[in-house]
Amino acid sequence: MPGPVEILMHEHRIIERALRALHGVCQRLESGTSIPADVPAQLVEFIQTFADRCHHGKEEKHLFPALEARGVPREGGPIGVMLDEHEMGRGFVREMAGAAAAYARGESEAAARFVRVARSYMDLLAQHIYKEDNVLFRIAENVLDASANAALVEAFEREEVALGIGTHEQYERMASELERAWSV
Repeated sequence: MPGPVEILMHEHRIIERALRALHGVCQRLESGTSIPADVPAQLVEFIQTFADRCHHGKEEKHLFPALEARGVPREGGPIGVMLDEHEMGRGFVREMAGAAAAYARGESEAAARFVRVARSYMDLLAQHIYKEDNVLFRIAENVLDASANAALVEAFEREEVALGIGTHEQYERMASELERAWSV
């Protein structure tokens, strides 16, 4: 059975699929290619539900408190940086959601606004994932014992149930389909 770090790293790989699709959508919009109006909204939905609510939710509610309990500092430490980046990402996603809705309404500047904010989000998330995979998760592997890991896996499973049975798999499929359709 995978531990909490493996679960979160697997979720990073799923998020990266959606980011590759987002990159492809941005390239098409920048070149003036029209894309179906629902595609930006689908990408925003994926980010809001899977990346933020599911993935960041597990980190914020369970992993970060477990690390703090074992002496990893929040303020001035990696947890604080990750939390700040989660909030920054949420701001970008709110802007992307507004731009996606404007694009669906056919507003002329919406595509450029969506691309600008999406590129900022992609840059942030690429760096964020790198820091978690290579710094924070390494710390977690060093400070969490078998009991803490088991408790985190159980907590993550409860989060999946709260999200809705099959929802995780649905969004994993969505990321793969978006990547197949839109990555370049």
